[in-house]
Formats: sequence, structure tokens, C-alpha cells
Amino acid sequence: MRVYFLNVMRRWLDRNEDDGQIVRELVPFSEGQRLYNVNYHIAVKTGSIPGGSSDSNVFVKLYGEKGDTSKMMLLVSANNLGNYFETGRVDIFTVETFDIGQINRLMIGHTNEGMRAGWFLDSVQIMVPVHGRHYMFPSHRWLCKDEADGKTEVEIYPSETLDMEQLINYEITVVTGDVTFAGTNAKVFIQIYGDKGKTEIMTLESRSNNYERNTTEIFKIEAKDVGKIFKIRIGHDGSGIGSGWFLDTVDLKHLIMALVPKEKKKEDKKKKKKKKKDEDDEDEDGGEEMREVVLTYHFPCSRWLAGGEEDGELVVELLPEDAEELEVNTYEVCVFTGDMLGAGTDANVFINIYGENGDTGERYLKNSDNLNKFERGQEDVFTVTAIDLGPLKKLRIRHDNTQPYSSWYLDRVEIVDTKEDTTYYFPCNRWLAVDEDDGQIARELVPVDEAFMWKEDDDGEGTGATLGLEQKSMSTTYTLKIKTGEKKYAGTDANVFAVLFGENDDTGIINLKACKNYKNKFEQGMINEFTVEAVDLGDLEKLRIGHDNSGGSSGWFLDWVEIDAPSQGQRLRFPCGRWLDKGEDDGAIVRDLYPAELQTELYMPFVPYEIKIYTSDVFGAGTDADVFIVLYGRKGVCTQQKHLCVNKRERRLYFERGAEDMFIVELEDIGDIIEKIRIGHDNRGTNPGWHLDRVEIRRQLRKGKGSETTIFPCECWLAKSEDDGETVRELVPSDIITEKLLRDGTLKRTETEVEDALETHTYTVSVRTGDMYGAGTDANVFLTIYGDLGDTGPRKLAKSENNKNKFERGEVDKFTIEAVDLGQVFKIRIRHDNSMMGADWYLDQVEVLDVETEEVYMFLCERWLSTKKEDKRIERTFFVKGYEGERSTDPYSKTIAQAKLGLDRNANKKKKKKKVAVVEEGPIIPYHFTLSTGIDRDASTTARVYIIIIGPGELETDRLWLDHPEGKTSFAAGAMEHFVCYGTDVGEIKRVELGHNGVTPESCWLVDEVSVAVPTKGIKYIFPCKCWLAKDRGDGLTARLFNVLDSSTINIIRKVVYSATVVTGDTQYAGTDTNVFLTVYGANGSTEEMLLPKNEDRFERGQEDTFSLEIDDIAPLKKIRVRIDGSGSRPDWFLDRILMRNLTTDEVYEFTYENWLSKTKGPRRVKVCELAAVVDEEEMVEKTTYIIQVQTSDVGAAGTDANVFLMVFGEYGDTGTLPLKESANRNKFERKAKDVFRFPDILSLGELSKVRVWHDNKGPAPGWHLEYIDVKDEAMDQTFRFPCDRWLAKNEDDGQIMRELACANNDSVDLSDKTKYEIATTTANTDDASTVENAWIVLEGRKSRSKEFVLENKKKKFLCGATDTFEFSSKHVGEIAGICLGHITKDGKKVKNEASWHVMEVVVTEKELGNKYFFHCDAQIPLAAKKDQFLTFECYKSIESFASKVRNLVPVKYEIIVITGDVKGGGTDANVFITVYGVNGDSGKRQLRQKFRNLFERGQTDRFVLEMLDLGELLRVKVEHDGSSSSCGWYLECVEVTNTANSVTTIFQCGKWLDARKADGQIQRVLYPKY
Repeated sequence: MRVYFLNVMRRWLDRNEDDGQIVRELVPFSEGQRLYNVNYHIAVKTGSIPGGSSDSNVFVKLYGEKGDTSKMMLLVSANNLGNYFETGRVDIFTVETFDIGQINRLMIGHTNEGMRAGWFLDSVQIMVPVHGRHYMFPSHRWLCKDEADGKTEVEIYPSETLDMEQLINYEITVVTGDVTFAGTNAKVFIQIYGDKGKTEIMTLESRSNNYERNTTEIFKIEAKDVGKIFKIRIGHDGSGIGSGWFLDTVDLKHLIMALVPKEKKKEDKKKKKKKKKDEDDEDEDGGEEMREVVLTYHFPCSRWLAGGEEDGELVVELLPEDAEELEVNTYEVCVFTGDMLGAGTDANVFINIYGENGDTGERYLKNSDNLNKFERGQEDVFTVTAIDLGPLKKLRIRHDNTQPYSSWYLDRVEIVDTKEDTTYYFPCNRWLAVDEDDGQIARELVPVDEAFMWKEDDDGEGTGATLGLEQKSMSTTYTLKIKTGEKKYAGTDANVFAVLFGENDDTGIINLKACKNYKNKFEQGMINEFTVEAVDLGDLEKLRIGHDNSGGSSGWFLDWVEIDAPSQGQRLRFPCGRWLDKGEDDGAIVRDLYPAELQTELYMPFVPYEIKIYTSDVFGAGTDADVFIVLYGRKGVCTQQKHLCVNKRERRLYFERGAEDMFIVELEDIGDIIEKIRIGHDNRGTNPGWHLDRVEIRRQLRKGKGSETTIFPCECWLAKSEDDGETVRELVPSDIITEKLLRDGTLKRTETEVEDALETHTYTVSVRTGDMYGAGTDANVFLTIYGDLGDTGPRKLAKSENNKNKFERGEVDKFTIEAVDLGQVFKIRIRHDNSMMGADWYLDQVEVLDVETEEVYMFLCERWLSTKKEDKRIERTFFVKGYEGERSTDPYSKTIAQAKLGLDRNANKKKKKKKVAVVEEGPIIPYHFTLSTGIDRDASTTARVYIIIIGPGELETDRLWLDHPEGKTSFAAGAMEHFVCYGTDVGEIKRVELGHNGVTPESCWLVDEVSVAVPTKGIKYIFPCKCWLAKDRGDGLTARLFNVLDSSTINIIRKVVYSATVVTGDTQYAGTDTNVFLTVYGANGSTEEMLLPKNEDRFERGQEDTFSLEIDDIAPLKKIRVRIDGSGSRPDWFLDRILMRNLTTDEVYEFTYENWLSKTKGPRRVKVCELAAVVDEEEMVEKTTYIIQVQTSDVGAAGTDANVFLMVFGEYGDTGTLPLKESANRNKFERKAKDVFRFPDILSLGELSKVRVWHDNKGPAPGWHLEYIDVKDEAMDQTFRFPCDRWLAKNEDDGQIMRELACANNDSVDLSDKTKYEIATTTANTDDASTVENAWIVLEGRKSRSKEFVLENKKKKFLCGATDTFEFSSKHVGEIAGICLGHITKDGKKVKNEASWHVMEVVVTEKELGNKYFFHCDAQIPLAAKKDQFLTFECYKSIESFASKVRNLVPVKYEIIVITGDVKGGGTDANVFITVYGVNGDSGKRQLRQKFRNLFERGQTDRFVLEMLDLGELLRVKVEHDGSSSSCGWYLECVEVTNTANSVTTIFQCGKWLDARKADGQIQRVLYPKY
């Protein structure tokens, strides 16, 4: 084999030398030429598909804005997996070539050689650190002669370009000296320091044998731009034989922009002229221009880096040749090991010292003045030589835990700067040990003033200070949670390490040895927790995590890492979702992870507290129980309950007799004053009784240096067997000690007594158990009392003062609780632990008596705490009787409040780059979303999904997160989920963004369809999606923008948002957990029946509950119907009243009942009631008695024995179902008979329009021939006749047993050709809106067009904000679709200067029938002399009067065609029902049936004919089935309804399952027409 060595470029072409490349591009030679080249790192992923791997040679060509590369063969990979392009693996290739600018596409293919040439290419990623760009090229296709389209090469376009950390090229030339044994085989590393920071530690190696005697090596590396370089550190790890190394010099080159004389000759194409964007081209005529030039730094060294030579150091810091300001300095490091058992260590100790000018890097503390280093109580002195650091900031000290006795208790470190002769004190007083303290074996220490180091005790003794608090507040404590994947063999036994990189610094290597919660770490599916402390890293930018590949099964699948920094108030999630395994993926066992922006959580930052606990010196005082503490500030602000010990070992260690234990914890900031603390234990372990002397809590002062200690005396037992048997105590402060550092460097100490500490109160609690079957419980009951000054924490109700057996049926139990004054008590939280048999408990009431103030607080409970009854909860919150404050149960009000504050944790942060349009916050409106997930294998996702609604001009809602209800965790394959979110009204929707926060391959999601409904606008958009939102599927995006133009738009019923306040009466057992339904009736129609959700604690005694309801636009409201279904453990409900408020107009309607809805209680014994609306104390509808006469025809077999039902419809809604039971005739509905039924106390419907009559087809001869029905309204003294003269029978006529009958009285209105129109104009309320001239209008009707009406401006009309009315006679123009509006001078005068009239709204009323048409104008109408200038407006809303609707009620046959989808299992055998809704009302629920035909089979079309009264324009249909057969699931494709009278067909698309086990599990669908 011949190996060529090219002289000009001095580079190898050999797989085993240099960088291993065997193809090179030659460019004209000049100094530092390689610096102009750019490295392209190309990661090629082969799909995990059988047979996807290839043995062929792969080539790639990149196309960029500045040029294209040549076709490059990918022959030598950087991560060298041995066999390239294997299934599921990632091969990384580094290509060095000239700068082609932004990449816009690439071509990739293979030469189709070899046995298995076919290749399945999953994706290509290209990282270009020098540009700071990361390109994603999804492919997911075969490149194979025999698969798919047979192509073996393909062009791919990037799906997205991500930003990555931008690096620059450095060229490093290392010269090894010409001395005997000068060379080394050790690993050489370098770190560069500049005025903008430092690079990471970089290894200098290539495939050649480096660092031989008298050789020069050139390395090109990519690293952070550190600005002007002031020092480098270079060294080696001492590995290999003869590792000593004589280093002669180091040269460092990189490019900078500089002014240089212009070159005369034409620029060579290959030279790149990078111009920084912010620097304009210099003027052409000038002789100079900005160009990139090479800057060289020369670092002389000429010394040994060897253990046995000179000072034995393996690391040296070098200054550039011409550096004046800095020089080398020597630091004396004195390490003091603590004086306690097991304090010494045999492990290797490393130190890194930080100053204002960089740091020393990590140095091994090798040569001490003691033979055996770091022994108990000893001082070891080391010297560290480094470039002068300036004033010292911090140090990091760690050991590697390699020896059997590695645990080390470090007292302090003192560092003497020999040049300045100053001493820095770094106190530690902590363990560096896996099994002690928090398990860290690295600590970062900060220097403190000497005054703090040696405090004087009261008796003048100097003591070493404990400065843990100061150290803690200077440092940040990070909690790392590391999740190992759920895959098979995901766990690892290797040693895992991490490095945290912040904007200012990194933590160095942290060995993750001490897991807080598991001994065996990193097992499949496990989450391991670790603590890391660091000083001043700044915001975290990345995390490096890896392992050393040791142990039996070292491969590790890492899911994610979460880093929580309480003192910064942020929790970051670093997703990984990849293997760290030599045999998987790209073979890397170290990965750099970056925080996922959308998974960041922000909260209020925590602050450090130093808690000292003094156990008394009495017999048996110590405890091994789990001790916890809670701190309270003013107004009841408190911290979480903090357990002071992490594990059993610590519990055994602490709280011994006479001991003083110190804990430093980070907790919520509760303000400047600690009002009280609660301390207690769980009474576990041997001898859990504990005698506590006192607690001292020290905090740093907010201003100035110093601290404040609050002392809480206790001096009593926390023990079940001593004193009062309490294991929880509340303590109040007695004294506060303040220590302040004065200007002269001394500590001033002041002690003050706490004057106005809260007193301890005794609370007597009486608990009454209900008097009903199974009410008592034997479970353990816990109570928390909340007042405005704080709460008691959960207290066990252990010892009842009057009953040995507590909580028995109908009994009252008394308990005493001692607590610090709670102030005004307003709520309690009570729970039981569901232990013992018969744990279910019916709690009747709780009474809390404050013995000191003699105030009694009453809590009416009347609820079950049971896992079997009601909502199956065993913990409940109750508010004091008559409580007025915020209960916050309504999700709507919460959401509105959140939306106003823009709080959804943080996750609303948009991408920073978008220019955020300044938004006048519009009103908050509800949006309804439906998401269907595809049925692919990996279609489901557990990621958090969001939607952003975008209106015109970049106006957009916040991110609306679609969070699952409790119990659901994912968007499952094939499922359909519904969400309601509240967001800003963005006006007309233009685009919708759908995305999720998952970034790992696991979080891929296949979206089938997304629909967005805006009820307040009456519109719904359906977006077919059918695409992946995934990093590694489809086009690699996790967010998609949908344009409204691509959606199918459906008009749904426009809704208005009302708030409904439901008041439950204050009588015993008034509350309920039954289902409550509400139907609302207005002058313009009615709503469907709506369920009011219970949501834990609504509909309870004496409570007001507020709901947000979306109601059809039917105002003014007339009445409501409230119904309960009698389900639940407490089916009876006492309803006091309901208030409804229109949130847009603020109109309020009151509905009063003050009675029971119950089958067993109260005088009425009903489960349904109708309530009239009361506005300003006036009832909208009055009560009446309906007398109903039913005439059966004189026809053979006309009578029936079936049960007959009737529903009457009128102006104000309907009566609901009236069963025709009690008649004067004993045998009802006989041939030729007239039956009279009386219904007293019914709300009048006003004018009647129709009745619906039906029977249940029971009895021997159910067929019935009905002549007519008369309905008499006694209050109006008017009778309405409804003629029928038809059969209601399955085997007569058309087989229907339900008929709708129109009222015969209404035909009298005979429409003449002439009518009157009233026109009301509203002028805008702005300064120049009014006019003194005339206006004119033309009505455009469906039938004809009116003449021009002049709106004469007499008596000052058209003033600002005024509404003026005009009346005209005209021919009838039919339904009005539009108007023309003009503005004209009086008497046809010329227009002198331009003027206009600003009109807001025009309302046209047709007087004869009273139909109203609304036109929203908001336009300037220009003044003209002739009627040739005008504006046109379309009708946006019309209200048809009742009289007009009634005229249309004629019987019509409707043909209904039902198409069942051609899908597996699509047919149903259940009974199917349909309800059709139109402008004139609805059809009632009709069963779709036919004799002798198997209906609704897969792919079948079924046709039905139903007779109904004309419904007018159809609005929607509701299709449902009763789920009555085993195979009842049904896939309904669509429904077509044809009105046979006018041949208008309306199509209602469905395309969804009605199946309890599929999609969203619903067996009814409401369908809207498709236009």
C-alpha cells in the first residue's frame, strides 16, 4: 500500500493518520488557510426497518447560497462504528470544505454496489457550529433499486433550521521539544481563556501518533469565541508509558475582522469574504476594506510536564508572548480536615480556584507537606501555580471517591495569594461523601469576611463559625431528576456523570453517586434524584451527561433530565430520548442536552433558612422518628411541610439527647417576620418520643451583610406517652438576635424580645356524624383548621372527650386542638385514611369553638367521605357558614383570571424572535377544540399539546394548553378528545397553530383532524391534518400552522356567554350530588337541556355556585326548567334560586323556587320545576291553568289503551311533557269520547303555535285515531284548536305514533301586499359623526326591492350617539337581505366641502308580522348631491317574530337518508333516533325504523320518510342510538334531509363513530349542515 504525503498542504491521505480522510479539496495555499474552511458535521440515520442497512458507498452533495460542494463520498466517519449504515444506527461524518453559506438542500445517494446495497434512509442532520446552525432533513424512504420508486439518490430540503451554540475555528500548533524522551503518549488537553469567557477543555488528538520528539502538530478545533486571549492552560493526564512531555511552544490562530488594503486582482472564487452583517461595505474608492484576517498568538513554554521533572506538574498555564498586564502567581492552598470520627479521606482530591480573571482549572492536590494527606484534624498545604487570577471569587473542591475510605469532612480551605499577601477564608463544615449529608462529593465554596470566621461566645471563647447559610445563599442548589427510559435493557450499571453549563461557568464533572431515593441507580423506568450545588453559573444553557461504559450492561437509554433550581424559581427539562450505548444509535456515551423551551416552569424563587434544633438533655429525649417543620409568616403565608431527614440513616443520626442539629433548607419566602412554626414527627421507629428544647431559625438580612436569628422555645415532649400525647407542637418566637457587619469589619450583635407574639389558643372541635344507615366510621380522621392568620396543619382527631368509640351514627364527638391564634376561622379540611372495615363516613356538621375568644364557627357538611359514595372522595373542604369570600371552584373564573394575568405556568412564552404585536387585550371568549388521533402504532403521545389562534395582523391568543382531565395521560391512538379553553378574542381567525412540547422520538403524535369552534361567533373550522407532529417522523416538525382557507367551515349556533349563579337553600340536607339539568327559554327560542357539573362541592347547603354557560342567542329570557334525575347518594335538593347574567349586556334575570326537588321530600314531590324570569321585580311570564280537551274520532277501533303524552308549544317555549293521566272518564281515549285534563299552575306560553302528541304503543289495541285537541288558557281566556283527523298507529296511515299539530287559529292573518317598515338608525358616538343633511335608504328583499326612502333631517336628527326612527309604507319586499344607504344634501345643493355621516347600526322592522333585521354598519357615508353614491350592507342577524313562524307551520314530509360508513364493524343493530332542528322549532326525538329490513349495515344507505310541521331552514340534527345490542357501535358517514315540499336537501356530514368504546365514547352526535 502506498501512502502519499502532500507537501503543499502537509496533510495525510490515510485512514489511520491525521483525521483519517482519503479525499481532500485543494485550495490555494496561504497562512491559516484551514481557518477559512468550514466543518460540516453530517449525521446520517439509517431506519430501523428490516433490511434497511446498506453495504454500498454513500455520497452527499450540499447546495448553499454561496455555492455547492462537490459530490463527497462518506468514507471515514467521525464516530467510527466500524460497519457503517446499519439499521437504527447514526453515522456522523465531518466534511471540511469552503463556506457555502446557508444550506438550502442536499443530495444524498449511494453507488448501489455490494451484496446488500438497498438502503432505508431515515434522516440526515447537518450541524455547522461555525454558523451556529443545525439543519434537519427528514427522509424516511428507501434508496433501493427494488423498493418504492427505485431511486438510489434523492434531493432533500430542510424541514427546519435550529440555532445552536455558535463556535469559531481555532488552529493550534503544538511543538514538542528536541530533548531526549521529550515525546509522550498521554492524552493532551487545552483550555483557552479570553475576555469573553473560556472554552471547554478540549483534547488535542488525531489518528496519527502525536507528540513525538521534535515534531510540530497542527490541530483545527471548533470552540467558543472567547474574544481577546489572555492565557491558555495545557497539560496531559499522565497515562501511558513514559508520559513525561517536553513542550516547546504553542501557537494559536483564529480569524478576526480587520481593515486591510484592498487587493488589486479579482478575488478568487474559493476565498471567502465573510462580512459581518452589521458592518457596511466600506466606500469603494477607499484603499482599505473590512476582511477576515488571521490573528496569531505565540505561547512560549520550554519546560517539562512530567511527574519526575521540575515541580512535577502535568499542567501549565501560558501567557501570550507580548502580554504585559498579567504574570504568573503562586497560591498557597491550606486544606483543613474536620476533627470528627471518619473525617479523613484517602481519595484523590482536586481543586479549582476562580478569580476575576478566569480560573486555575482543576488541579490534583498531590504533594502535601504531610505524608498521609487529608487525615482527621490535620492541615495540608499545597502550592498551585497559575496566571494571576485577581481577587478570588470561589473555589470548587472535590474528590473522586475511588478508595474504600473516601468520605471526607472538610472544615475549611484557606488560600494565601503570595503576590498580594492576602488570605481568603472558604468555610465548608460539611461532608464530601456519598453516604453523608446530601451525598455530594464536590463542593463550591465562597470566601467570607474574617469577622465571620471567629465569633466570640458569651464567655469570650472563640469558636469556629457555622457559615452554611452564607454559603447556601451565595450558591444555587440544583436538584437533578434523571429518568431512565421504559425500554428493555434501558438501565445501566456504569458510573454516570454530568456537567452543568451556565452562561458564566460550568460545574466541572459531577459524579452522580449518591441518589436520594434509590440504592440501585439508573434502572429501567426509574427516576433518580441528585443534589448539586454550584456558585454563580448564570442561566443554565446545556447539560452534558454520560457514563464511563463500565459494568456488565453499560448501555443506557436516557429519557430526560429535569433540573430544579428553587433559589432561581425555575425548573428546566432537558429531553434526551436516546441511547448512551456503544452498540446503539451513534455509539456516543456522552451527550449534550439542551433545555426544551416549552417545558420550562417558573415559580416564586425560594430562600435559604438555617434551622438549628436543640434536643433537651433529659432521659429518653432523643428520637428516630421523621421530623418535619412548617414556617408561617404574616397573613397565613406558609412554607411547604419540610422533612428534615432524607433517609433512615439520617433519622438515626440526628435528634439525639442533648444534641444540636443544623439543617440548611430552601423554602418559600414568607416575608420578613416568622410568626410561628409547627414542628412534629410521625411517631415511627423505636422510642419515637422526643423532648424538644428549642428551635432557632437564622436568615440573611435583605439589606446589608449579616443575619437574623429567631428563637422558638418549646421545652416539652412530643410523644404519645408523655404530657398530652401530642406529637405536633406550634411554637411562637421569644427573641430575635441580629448580627450585622459594620463598615469597620466588626460584627454588631443585638438581641430583642418579641413583644407582640401570637398567643396559643385552645380550639374545641365538635364533630357530628349523620343519623343514617352506615354513617359511622372507624377510620383515622384528620382535620386542618384555616384562619386568616394561618392554619393548624393536619391534626389527627385521636381522643374523643365523650365517646370511647368515635364517629358513630348520630353521635357528637369533642376534641381539643392547641394551636397558635388562627384569627378569624373560615374553612376546614377534613379527611380519613379509609382504614378498617366500614370506613365510609357521613359527616353532618363540625363546630369549632375558640375557647379564648368564645367565638363559634359553624361548618355545615352533610356529605359522605367515602370511596364508594357520591364522587368517591375521602377528603373535603368546607367553608364556614355564611362565607362570602372566594371559593374558586368554577374553572371558567379561574381561567379568566389566569388568562388576564397570562399565567399558564410560564409556558406562554413565545419565541423571542417574533415581534409581538402590542395587543389591546380583547375580551376573553371560549374556544372549543376537538382533536382526533390517528390509529397508527405509535400515533399516541404523552406530550403536552397546545393551540394558538391567530387573527389578522399577528394578533394571537396565548398558548392554550390542552391538558387532560384527571385519570387521562395521553392522546391515545384512535381517540377523540374535546377541550374548552378561554382565550383572547382575536377577531376573524386566520390561522391556527397546533403543536406539542415533546422533543424526543418517543413523543411523536399522528394527528388525524383538529376542529376549532367559536360558539360566540357561531362558526366551526375543521382542519384535516393526517400528519405527524414529531421530531423523527414526516417532516420533523412538532408544530403546524393551519390556514383557515384549507379548512371546511361550518356554521353552528351562535352562543352568548351567561353566568348562572345557583343558590342552594339553607335547610338540613339541602345539598345534593344528583345530576342537575337546566333548559332556558327565551322570546327567540330555547336551549337544549344542559348538565350543570357538580365539580366536587357545588349544590351544597347554603352555597352559591357560579357557572359559565354558553346559551343560544334567545334573549330576552322568559323562563327556565330545572330537572334532577334522582341519581347519586343524596338525590334530594333544595333549590333556593338561580340568577342569570348576560356577560356582554349585563342583563340580570332572577328565577326563584325556594322548594325541594325530590320524590320523597317537600309538598310537591317533583323532580322538575319551571321558573319564570323576573326582571326588575316584574315576572316575564305569568302562571295559568291549561285545560286540555282531547276528542277521539268516530272511526272503527279509534280508541286506545296506550299511555298518551302531550307537549304544548307557544311564544314562550313549551310545557315539557304532560302525561294525559287524570281524566273525568275512567276509561280514557275511547271512540267518539272527549277527555278533559286540567294542568293548574303552569307558566303561560302566550300565543300557542303547535302541540306534539304521542303514545307509547302499549296495551292490546294501541292504534288511536285522533280528531282534534283543544287547549284553553284560563288566564288569557282563549282556546286554541289543533285539528288532527289522523291515525297514530304503527299499522295504519304512515305508521307514525307521534304527530305534530298546528294551531288552526293562526290562519286568520292574511298578508296584504302593503305593509309598513320602521327604520331605526344609530349614529356613532364620536366627535364628527353627526350630520345636518338628509339620508336615504333602499331595502333589498328576497321578493323585490323597495323604492328610495328619504330619511329627512327635521328637528335635529342624526346627532352623535342618537338613535332616530322613521316609518314608511311600502309593498312587501319579503325577507330583507341587504340595504343601500346614502347621504344627500337638502334640496339638491352642491357639496361645498367634504362631509360624511358616521352610522353605527340600522335596524329595520316589518310592522305587520314584527320581523326584525339588523345591519352592522360602522361606516362613514360621504355626502353627495345626487343619489348615485351609496354604501351597501348585508343583514348580519334577523329575528323572526312568533307570528311569522306560526304562519309557516304546515305539515311537510321529510325524506331522511342515512349512510353508514364502509368501515370494519361500521354497522349497528341498536335502535337509532333522530331529532331535526330548524328555525321554526324541532321535530322531537323520532325513531328511524322500517319493517322487514336490516337497517344501518356497513356501507348501506337507508331511506325514511317522516311527516313533521315545516321546520323552515334546517339548523342541525341530533343522531343517537340506545346502545341496545351487543354490536351497537356505529360509524355514521352522513345524513341527508330533504323537504319534499320545496325539494331542498340539506347534507349533514358526520364521518365519526357513535360507539362507547371508540373515539370519544359518545353514542350521540350533533351534526351541522355542510354548505
